[in-house]
Amino acid sequence: MKNLSLALNAVLVVAVAVLYYLHFKGESTSSTSSSMGTVAGKPIVYVNADSLLSNYDFFKDTQKAFEQKGTQLDIELNQKGGAIQREIQIFQQRAGGMLAAEAQAKQLELQKRASDFENYRQKAANDLAVERSTQTEKLYDNIFEYIKKYNSENKYEYVLGFQKGGGILFADSKLDVTQKIIDGLNKEYKASQPKTEEKKEEKK
Repeated sequence: MKNLSLALNAVLVVAVAVLYYLHFKGESTSSTSSSMGTVAGKPIVYVNADSLLSNYDFFKDTQKAFEQKGTQLDIELNQKGGAIQREIQIFQQRAGGMLAAEAQAKQLELQKRASDFENYRQKAANDLAVERSTQTEKLYDNIFEYIKKYNSENKYEYVLGFQKGGGILFADSKLDVTQKIIDGLNKEYKASQPKTEEKKEEKK
């Protein structure tokens, strides 16, 4: 589960950067200006995708929740799988002293339990993956909607996604609006949480 979490982080970083660019590219014109940092006289800004994800409270809370669920699922599967394995070992030790019909019945029972366990394991993993996918889509929606709202006031031509090792090799820090986006996203996320959760945060 830890590897899945690390893989998701890498995918999200790349996807956010690419999607930012494609989303706003579709809404802009193709005219350009020789001025640095502008297209058709309108400024370009960028968001650091790594910083955005690592500081967006919704993403952090979601990651923490999935790590906990993944750990709990691992524990549950290990316990159930271990119990079946022990029963199989006991059966193998005692099979020689059992009647043929009794041994066959026990073998069929253990085979069914092992099959049921495998089906449960696959379903639990799939359910967790579907939930993760839903939350990832919600993450993207939150980011896109807020940037659209932010851009409606500032009228930037492009809001690019920047990350080290990505397609953009250099970005002037004067065009960095990452912290403003993070602050706005976290403010909206906090406002969407139940008041009981807010009180807990205040007590910490």
